[in-house]
Formats: sequence, C-alpha cells, structure tokens
Amino acid sequence: MKAKRRVDTRHVRASASTILQPLAAGDESIRIQSPLSLHPLLPLSLRRGDAVLPMASASASAGGETPLVDRCIDAAAGGAATVEAWRRQRRSLERLPAQLADALLRRLAARRLLFPSLLEVFQHSVEEIDLSGHIAVDAEWLAYLGAFRYLRVLKLADCKNVNSSAVWALSGMSTLKELDLSRCSKISDAGIKHIASIESLEKLHVSQTGLTDNGVMAISSLINLRLLDLGGVRFTDKALRSLQVLTQLEHLDIWGSEITNEGASVLIAFTSLSFLNISWTRVTCLPILPTLRCLNMSNCIIHSICNGEFQVLIHLEKLVISAASFGNIDEVFSSILPSSLTYLDMSSCSSSNLYFLGNMRNLEHLDLSYSRIISDAIEYIANIGMNLMFLSLSNSEVTSQALCVLAGTVPSLTTLSLAHTKIDDSALLYISMMPSLRTLNLSRTCIKGFMMENSVKVLSLSALEELKYLESLNLNNTQLMDDVIPPLASFRALKYLFLKSDFLSDPALHALSSASNLIHLGFCGNILSTTGLRKFVPPATLRMLDLSGCWILTGDAISAFCTCHPVIEVRHELIQELQANYGGTSHLHKSSRQPQQVKAKVAKSLAGPSRLADICFVDEKIKYSKEEMMELQHQAKSNSSMNVAQLPPELRRSV
Repeated sequence: MKAKRRVDTRHVRASASTILQPLAAGDESIRIQSPLSLHPLLPLSLRRGDAVLPMASASASAGGETPLVDRCIDAAAGGAATVEAWRRQRRSLERLPAQLADALLRRLAARRLLFPSLLEVFQHSVEEIDLSGHIAVDAEWLAYLGAFRYLRVLKLADCKNVNSSAVWALSGMSTLKELDLSRCSKISDAGIKHIASIESLEKLHVSQTGLTDNGVMAISSLINLRLLDLGGVRFTDKALRSLQVLTQLEHLDIWGSEITNEGASVLIAFTSLSFLNISWTRVTCLPILPTLRCLNMSNCIIHSICNGEFQVLIHLEKLVISAASFGNIDEVFSSILPSSLTYLDMSSCSSSNLYFLGNMRNLEHLDLSYSRIISDAIEYIANIGMNLMFLSLSNSEVTSQALCVLAGTVPSLTTLSLAHTKIDDSALLYISMMPSLRTLNLSRTCIKGFMMENSVKVLSLSALEELKYLESLNLNNTQLMDDVIPPLASFRALKYLFLKSDFLSDPALHALSSASNLIHLGFCGNILSTTGLRKFVPPATLRMLDLSGCWILTGDAISAFCTCHPVIEVRHELIQELQANYGGTSHLHKSSRQPQQVKAKVAKSLAGPSRLADICFVDEKIKYSKEEMMELQHQAKSNSSMNVAQLPPELRRSV
C-alpha cells in the first residue's frame, strides 16, 4: 500500500518560502517576502489548510509550471554555488510538494548539476526521476535512490555504468511502479533477482540487456506487471511460457527474441493484452487475441495474425508490418475489422498492390515508403482517403500523374512525403488541392520550380500558396534555381523550409528575407558567398539557420553574422573549429573581428590608398567548381609567401 504523506501545512509553506526566497534573492522581480506570497506555488487544498498533500495541481504539474514557479526553479539550478547554498538546508526540502521537487530535480539533471549526495535532500519529496543517458550514474547513485521513500518512477535507460550489483539498492522498494533499465548492458540475470523483489512494479523495461532465459523466468514473480519490455533479449519459448502467470499484462514487447509459433501460442493467457511487438522473430502465426489493439510484426514472414478454427475479426487499431513478407496477404487482412484500423505501416513491404485496403475508411496514418507501390494502386488510397492525415509514398514508383487521382480525395491530409520519387512540377497543382497540408516533403524529386507554357516560364511553386496551413516544406536535393525562390517568401504559415540545390546561391537566400513566419531555414550545400551572407537580412522570426556544406563561406563571415544576429543559431562545419580556437561562442565573436581588422590594414598598406579607393570587389568564386576551389584554398595555405593583397578577400580563409 502506498504510504500517505501527512504534512503540517504551515511547515510546507515555510519550507517552500525558505528554499525559494534565497534562490530568487538575486532577482527583485521574483523575491518572495512571506509564506503567503507562495500561494500560486501550492496546491489549492494546501492553501485551504488540508492535512494530506494532494496530487499535482494544474499550475504546478510537470511541464506546466507557472512563470513564477519556473523562474524560482531556474534560479535554484543557476549553478554549483547556488546549489551548494541551499543544499545545506536539507530539512527544508523534505516537505516540498512533489511537483516542485520533481521539476527542480529535472532541471538540475538537465544542467549536469546533480551528484549522488545531493539526491539525499530529495528523498522525502521526489516521486519521479529520469536520469536516462547519464553516464555518471553508478552504484553510488543507486545507493541514494534506493532510500527514496515515495519514488514511483525511475528511468535509468542508457546508463552504461549501472550493473547487476548496483540495482541491489533498489530491492524491496514498496512504492516503485515503473523502472526503466533499457540498454543497460551490464544488467544480467543476477540483477533481475534483485528487481524481482520489488512487488509493487507495474512497468518494467529491460530491453537490450544481458538477460537470458533464467532472468526472464525470474520476472514471473512480478505479478502486478502491466507493461513488460524485453525487446532485444534473446530468450526462448520456455521462458515465455513461464510468464503466463502475468495475467494483468497489457503491453508486451519481445522483438528480436527466439520465440516460435509454439511459444506464441501461450499469448492467449494474457487476457488483457492490447500491445504486442514480435518483430524480428520467427513467429508466422498468432493465436486469436481478441483484446489486441496494436501489433508489430515487422521483418517477419506472416501467414496469419488470427489463427484458429473459427473466423474471428480482431479490432486492431495499429498495425506495423514494415519489411514483412506474406504467405497470403488477403488472409492476413481478412482477420482485421476494417473500420477499426487507423494506423498502418507497410514500409519496405514486397506487395505491389493495395486492393487489400478494402473498406478501411477510418485509416489516418498510411506509410507505403520503400515499397513496390505503382501509380495504378493510388486509386485504392483515394477510395479510403477521407480521414487520412499522414501519407508517405517516398522511395516508391509513384509519378505526377498518379497524384491527379488523389487531388480532392484527401481533405484531412496534414503530412505528405514524396521524397525520392519521380514526380515533377506538374504534381504541384494536384498537391495544392490538399487543403489541410502542414508538412510536405519533396526532397530528391524532379522539381525545378518552373514549367514552360507556350514558351513562357511559369513559376510552379506559386501553386502551393493555396496551402494556407503549410508549415514545413522540404525541397532538398532538387533542381531549383535562384529565380524560382521568391514565391516561397509569400507562404504566410511557413515556419520550416529546407532548400538544397546545385543552382542556388546568394539571391535565393536574400529572397527569403520577407518570409514573415520562418523559424528554421535549411540552406545546406548551396553556393553562398561571404558577401551574400553579410548582406542577408534574416526574418525577425528566424531562430535557426543551417548553412552546413556551404563550402565557400569563411569563418569570419559566419562569426560576423552570429554577432549581428545573436538570437539565431547558425550551423556550419566551421562553427566547431572556430569555437575550439576561441574557446566558445562569446570568444569566437569577440576574437574573430581582430583578424578582419588586421587583414584590412595589411591589404591597405600593401596596395596603397590610391589603388583601392574606387575598387569594388566582386565574389568570383562561383566561377570555380568545388574541386578547383579546394585546390586554390590548399595553395593559399601552403604558400606562406603569397601576397595577401593579390587574393580576393573571400579566398583568404582564416586559419
């Protein structure tokens, strides 16, 4: 039985005030003057004086803190000195409401300010801990975690130093409901014996650990389990049969195991099973599982998903059969109630027809990427397209003419992927008749951005202006040229844009200055010059500019742009190099201006004022191929006696 925490309301208020007031003392706007000023931080029942601490209130729940709470927590996790200042007040944290304690611990963990002994101050307040991916977590950490009195959820996925002996500290915990040890490769059968003593466990994740049949069989003592993740553990039918006693099991993940059809027959013992993942196994036939709602049989050879003497329709809602092969695809789908299926992933399947879709008119998600689907099969999608929201036809044989069939039949479609297909600009008109589209992927297609009509060049991208809700557009690795980009700036809802072409340069980037809502712009691998970047006026909303692969750019130009637009995160290969040279971004921006000034003085002294007074330097690099540019750069670096005034400024890359 879960222990109830009875607290003195006055003590909770005073404790929170004691903790949060010093933390906020550096910020007059959030300084707390008295316990009563903490009312927004406390659950309503505490403010009324109730004795029992309630569950999270809406204002203080995880991820939903009020601005005041968030600022106090941010101040508490401001740095090592701040943490040490309040760590000594250990008792003041013991009665901190769980929601505030959870949020504070999450912030400390995210900022790498958490250490084993600090965990002690949270032992009587925290209920959920997520340390996934923290390499430092080891036996010492778990020794403290095992003493947490009210801990319900503990996530240690990808903690490589957590081993079987370390989890001994968790044995016997009476409140723990969920434990995640996924990909903790040092967890073996010995560790599971300790975990098996936690009788309160309802969710256990031990995928890709070192368990064998013996370890899996030990799990059978956890009779309260509702979720069990054994993915990637190579156990056999014998071990699976031992789990039949887990009658409350609702979620079972056993992908990559050694089970066969014989072992799968025991699945009928799980009378509440709603989720089953048996991908990458030798199972070809499943017994009748009437409660099953989600099934994953990817990379399996499937003969039947409902094998029995009588024909029974199961109410599957989600079916994932990526890269699967079929004995008889009609028989497989004949076992599913058509109106129940809403999610179907058939990516990388060998089937080339879609007639089995039949009456699946409630389908919302359909993934046919990397399949052998041909244009003639699109008619089956059109017949069931009324409720479709996600459709992927990437890496298929679909053509522009096939999309004509879809036009007007998918009114609810929000995401469409046509990447790596043969579609061209004629498809854009049909796509514009899909009014709800928000995400469109046209990467690696034959899109050029224009069409010729009666010898007149017509900008085809303008057709997409009809998509009033389009937020993300991917045009990477297409054949776009500079003069077809301007229409994109008028897409008012566009927030994420990705452009990459052998023919895009400075004018294309400048044309996007008026894109009013753009947040993320990918301009990778294009012919962007130093001058072009310096003259670019980014939209006020832009927060990410990805210039990876823009090989003409210099470090000075990137640094100057970052200095002028500090709210924009810039990605480029030179960023890490320059940060390493100057010890971080702040030093990068400060130091990179000096080489520019020095070069300007040197060039001026060598050339003389009369020679440079009226000269306007033009970026000539676009005349060269990438290989020629690399050769020029190599020559410039290797020849230390070269006169810098004789080189164009853009070719003088900083070292």
